[in-house]
Amino acid sequence: MSVSLHVALSSVVHQMLPALSNVLGKAAAHAEARKIDQSVLLNARLYPDMLPLSRQIQIVSDSVKGAAARLAGVENPSYADTETTFAELQERLAKTLAFFDSIPAEAINNATAKEINFKAGPAELSFHGTHYVLNWVFPNMYFHVATAYDILRHNGLEIGKRDYLGRA
Repeated sequence: MSVSLHVALSSVVHQMLPALSNVLGKAAAHAEARKIDQSVLLNARLYPDMLPLSRQIQIVSDSVKGAAARLAGVENPSYADTETTFAELQERLAKTLAFFDSIPAEAINNATAKEINFKAGPAELSFHGTHYVLNWVFPNMYFHVATAYDILRHNGLEIGKRDYLGRA
């Protein structure tokens, strides 16, 4: 049995973005119940040289919309990265999911051998479609979702693996 590139990508996106949005909802409730300013959690980091929680969420969003746009050969929507609340980050994830869902499955499936070139920091990267999803998009998405989860867990949010997997 083979799995199409769209099915593989869509199943991960549709699991991780709603799970992350749910965790952000729990974080907002946690902050409110404990009278913690949301900015404290949104600016929290695991280590001083790591990016804060809000940026982790933005990068997850950027990974998904960038993948969909590059694979389909459409313009990658630009988001301002100005979110300052959990609700704004949840809106961003919803907007990202809506953009992803606007891309026809065949546009992604037709990109399995498409050359994908882009810049990541100072590096110029080049992949074929399938390898781009498997070796760049998935690892980056999982890294930043897990880091967001870890930041919140480290700051007292009572979440577990079921939350990360979207099964809570």
